[in-house]
Amino acid sequence: MRQTVRVLPMLATKGDHVPAGAGWAHEVKWDGMRVLVERNARGLRIFSRNENDVTVSFPELHALAGVAEDFVLDGEVVALGEGVPSFGALADRMHVKDASRALRLAEKNPVTLIAFDLLRLDGEDLTAKPLSERRERLMTLGLDTLPDRMGAWHVPPTYDDGAMLLEAATQQGLEGIVSKRLSAPYRPGVRSKDWMKFPIRPTGSFVVGGFRYETDSTHRLGAVLVGQPTATGLQFRGRVGSGIAGKAGRLLADLLTPLVLDESPFTEVLPRLDRQGTVWVRPEVIVDVQYLRLTNDGRLRQPAYRGVRTDLSPADLAPE
Repeated sequence: MRQTVRVLPMLATKGDHVPAGAGWAHEVKWDGMRVLVERNARGLRIFSRNENDVTVSFPELHALAGVAEDFVLDGEVVALGEGVPSFGALADRMHVKDASRALRLAEKNPVTLIAFDLLRLDGEDLTAKPLSERRERLMTLGLDTLPDRMGAWHVPPTYDDGAMLLEAATQQGLEGIVSKRLSAPYRPGVRSKDWMKFPIRPTGSFVVGGFRYETDSTHRLGAVLVGQPTATGLQFRGRVGSGIAGKAGRLLADLLTPLVLDESPFTEVLPRLDRQGTVWVRPEVIVDVQYLRLTNDGRLRQPAYRGVRTDLSPADLAPE
């Protein structure tokens, strides 16, 4: 019996410019859940990035066991709501441990595996091979042509012109692109400059309605709760913690401390996870936030604080 070869996913480094030249291939960056799919003599298993077994969660991917007797695929599980990957649509699929419930959800909200790398095939470890060779071997598996499984898995195309792909991804509202060096081996668990990611994130201005201190601190700001003014009041958009540290956090604390309220200024009752430990403030301070996109329930996905907007008032942010 072949031994299981467990690896961690190779990770991309955030790039500052899209590389050009024949030595690079460029792919769409998918808004999903990174997985490794392993098939060996004991069957098929799907592992998350942190090595949790999530096989039960995605029953529509189990037929991948018919591709070959032994392989490890690297890819992204995505939910293609209206043809565009949506992390929100994937949320109710990611942590399901009951097989019956997973089957019901798969019928209503199926996922697709975007398979972009091949790490092992028929007992041969391919991680030391260049990406160009691993990609050729991946294409031989016929993942786009298996009968009766249309849409359950897909090998994404690669592009020579990264700048063109980034522009197209921006226009189509996609998450971004990843540029990969064709000569590079697969480095398990390493965040390598051989893979560079270029996320596309919009920036917006939001009103602060509350703040939280860092854990075990009563003076260092850890996060702010932000909202968007509407005709009915301040609508909650989420918590923002990334980017609030050092001087930025002290500045925000100085601005917000004099505005403390006894009650929440948001129109809706916030979940307990958001209420707990929050100090409410009058909604007067405006901050700029960079984020990936709004989720289906109106929350900022992966927000990052950019700075205070002293040139705006809450009235400036109200919808027309």
